[in-house]
Amino acid sequence: MSDFILPDIGEGIVECELVKWLISEGDIIEEDQPVAEVMTDKALVEIPAPHRGRVTRLYYKEGETAKVHAPLFAVEEESDGAQGAADDADAARTAASAHDTKDDLESDALQVAQGDSGDEASEDFILPDIGEGIVECEVVTWRVREGDEIAEDQPVVDVMTDKALVEITAPEAGRVTRLYYREQESARVHAPLFAFVPHGRAAQPKPGTASSSPEPVASRHESRPLAASADNARGQGAHGRIPASPAVRRLVRELGVRLEDIPGSGKDGRVLKEDILAWQKQGGEATPAESTVAQQTSMQPVPEYSAASDDVRVEPLRGMQAVMARRMVESATTIPHFHYGDEIDVTELLALRERLKARAEREGIRLTLMPLIMKAMALAIQEYPVLNSRLGSAGDEIHYLPHCNVGMAVDGKSGLVVPNVKWVERLSLMEIAREVERLTAAAREGRVAQDDLRDGTISISNIGALGGTYAAPIINAPEVAIVALGRVQQLPRFDMAGNVVSRSIMTITWAGDHRLIDGGTIARFCNLWKGYLQEPQDMLLHLA
Repeated sequence: MSDFILPDIGEGIVECELVKWLISEGDIIEEDQPVAEVMTDKALVEIPAPHRGRVTRLYYKEGETAKVHAPLFAVEEESDGAQGAADDADAARTAASAHDTKDDLESDALQVAQGDSGDEASEDFILPDIGEGIVECEVVTWRVREGDEIAEDQPVVDVMTDKALVEITAPEAGRVTRLYYREQESARVHAPLFAFVPHGRAAQPKPGTASSSPEPVASRHESRPLAASADNARGQGAHGRIPASPAVRRLVRELGVRLEDIPGSGKDGRVLKEDILAWQKQGGEATPAESTVAQQTSMQPVPEYSAASDDVRVEPLRGMQAVMARRMVESATTIPHFHYGDEIDVTELLALRERLKARAEREGIRLTLMPLIMKAMALAIQEYPVLNSRLGSAGDEIHYLPHCNVGMAVDGKSGLVVPNVKWVERLSLMEIAREVERLTAAAREGRVAQDDLRDGTISISNIGALGGTYAAPIINAPEVAIVALGRVQQLPRFDMAGNVVSRSIMTITWAGDHRLIDGGTIARFCNLWKGYLQEPQDMLLHLA
């Protein structure tokens, strides 16, 4: 019987709420079967089973707070079923003890197995859960090679999921003995990623051999003397990465301070929570060593501006921001974009919304222009289905999609996300409005479910909500079209009699995939969509 250790479920997240158990004690579970739903401050996360077995203990009740890197539940593999009651009792006591001390498990837990690299002291690093529902990822770049020495917290490999580029770091110092994947290969979650010999074990002789041996690997790794520099005083770790646990990094972000400014008292300059509190208590003033360096620096000529300057704040691209960067580069460089702009007179549409708004509010729904815009789009797509298609993987087929799932870009808590309202062609305006409100709230709270982000067919970017007028949007691949909505402005226009009148005008800009959509097609589609919005009563004739 073994404990399932709750893995990292988000950058800086050290605990979460156990929302719902999907299993019970005594249940037989299969590999990758969902076992629990937990809630972080960013999202609802589904935890899958690591392997087949029988659940023997659930360490938390629903509503309790679970700790990352602490036991979540205990599972007995089927081959372990022959163990006696005494063994089960001992295992349960061990698990309970681990549970009592789980608060101390603050940093970088490692699931390990005996490696098969030919070295008895070698251990496998098991690729942990790196996102909800993710069972594999692509190995992008190895930062090390077999035989290399690695330090604790050193970046070892970059892997890419369908959501983000994730940096995997070394759990402890040692020597790499095997890389199980080549770059661009797919690595499996809960499977060995690389093997290494921890320094603490590398120096131990194998049974039956003499105790005399060459200099330990650890000694060779640390043979370079550590200079008493300001960087070391601030806890500057190897490879430009300051040793610190996720909880400490989260505290640093919450306080709005710089990790490199805080002297670390832990091993190799590791910054501890006590170091942060002590530094804050002292008013965050520079240490004597830092003051000396500052005085020496002040007597030198002012250096030219560069990325290495102390005045430059550098932050890595992570999370949704990293995903957006990758996807936008892919879209902009692989899809031939063309843009088409127009303006829409939404005076009548606004008047209709005002008439419907009170009725919607009685049902607890906030009616905006977005549901009306989405419904008009779905109706126009019935006449021009190529706007709701995608290019086949071989690039020689057009796949016309059966349902119109309209995505909307939302500036959410965890970055820009594009949840989509599914089957817009079948929903009523009230149902669309309810979905728009739900998805917007979820995105701003960082709690959008993966199902709401999948299978979008066409997207809307409402820059007008932030005051923008014009934009040249980038297509949300594999979709083939996106429209940017500008803000509504009161502008002078001529009526049919030639009189100048005030009208509500909204600018729009389409981006289309020129491999599938030509200028004439998008112009005709836009004219039909525009007609529904300028004379919304016409939509009634086409509603199913």
